[in-house]
Amino acid sequence: MMINTKTAIQQARIYIYELDNCAREFGFKADEGWKLNVLSDAEKVVVEKQYHPVISVKALPEVLSELFNLVKDALSQVKPNIINSMTPENLSMCGLQYLVAYNPKRVR
Repeated sequence: MMINTKTAIQQARIYIYELDNCAREFGFKADEGWKLNVLSDAEKVVVEKQYHPVISVKALPEVLSELFNLVKDALSQVKPNIINSMTPENLSMCGLQYLVAYNPKRVR
């Protein structure tokens, strides 16, 4: 799904809703959470092959940073143990186009 700047807040809400539903559906325990990352298409495929479940959304490069921050902030309010490895420098790297969340404890 491609999103634009006008829908970043709405898309963040939908993404968070999907993460919450998926966590409930897969019975995440209290010590389990999502690892949030921004990845290229090739990196996303690797993550999808290694972990299950994986929730991703494709975004325009100029919206990706804002979307990542909105989702990260909302998730950290609910679950302070969220893991992310993104810095502003990472977000500016070319080729990154997906916001991807996965549970590092749930390997395929």
